[in-house]
Amino acid sequence: MVQLPPFALDHWLSSYDFATPPIAYNLASSTGPRWSVADLCALSAEPLAIDDIVLSYAPPEGSRPLREAIGAFHGVESDAVIATTGSSEALSILFCLSAQPGANIVLPDPGYPAYAAVAQAWGLSARSYRLERSDRFAQRADAILAQVDADTALVILNTPHNPTGTVMPRAEIEALAAALAERGVPLLVDEVYHPLYFAAPQTSAAGIPNVIVTSDLSKALSLPGLRTGWLIDADADRRARIVDARSYFTISSSPLLERLATQALQHSEAILARLRLVAQNNIAMLDRLVSESGGRLDWVRPEGGTTAFPWLVDGRDSRPFCQSLAAQGVLLAPGDCFGHPAHMRLGFAQQAEGFDVAVGRIAEALAAL
Repeated sequence: MVQLPPFALDHWLSSYDFATPPIAYNLASSTGPRWSVADLCALSAEPLAIDDIVLSYAPPEGSRPLREAIGAFHGVESDAVIATTGSSEALSILFCLSAQPGANIVLPDPGYPAYAAVAQAWGLSARSYRLERSDRFAQRADAILAQVDADTALVILNTPHNPTGTVMPRAEIEALAAALAERGVPLLVDEVYHPLYFAAPQTSAAGIPNVIVTSDLSKALSLPGLRTGWLIDADADRRARIVDARSYFTISSSPLLERLATQALQHSEAILARLRLVAQNNIAMLDRLVSESGGRLDWVRPEGGTTAFPWLVDGRDSRPFCQSLAAQGVLLAPGDCFGHPAHMRLGFAQQAEGFDVAVGRIAEALAAL
């Protein structure tokens, strides 16, 4: 039996987010502000009707309206799109299809903890490229290529990046994808935080040769409860294998969730406008928190996405600090969940109200260190 390592991040989040009473200020979340089904249905001129939906199976690749909406969101043809149950299923399918004796994947450190765990469950070893604090956590093509060898089956790039918020420019993604193509290695670009950028906007990596894109509704589109994700792949043969794998894994999505997901994508600008407003207001408060911390806290200001990865300058383990804040109703994610104990993941896009209160409590806790 495969022994998956404990998912430390989810254990931490669920122990507080689903507590009774729940945490008051969730700054550990990587999603955007919350939406209800009623809010979502009301985005169209005529409120979306869902009572006529037959609760049967959907096509394994996703319904045509959903794939057309995803394609429009990323600027590609709908035939390149396959729906999945969140981006987690998309990742698991790709790791499954990449698995072969001795194969490895290349992934970022720090990075989303499930990358390595799920890949290893499929028998892939993990090779990491380090995002250096001294280099402002930049994702560098040369550092990535240095970890690629003859056994590499897949390279993962997450941009905007979780947890640091750094962004690889599209021109660099194109160059990296081309270099990997020469080695016969596909580049997976995880775009769950696209298109939330704080400087120049960037177009999706979908459509770049030798790139597979994964994304979902959970992060930038703020709808994790719809459990809707997707893969975008120009390779028709690989898409056929992906659809077969999905048929084995989960058969299909729910027609109800697909209808709601299509509504969300067709009105994504309204959802993203709310996200940008909350994120921009809250990141300005974080600017002040860091600058007024008396040198106790530092960070690399995120270029995109919904999370930052600040650190305690004296190098101490952040878990006791995060536990103390949780007792005051403010939830951060300790950096040991990402293998970097002095850091904390701080989400700044879900808490639409009360973020100033939470930041004030963090400032008081820093002053007491």
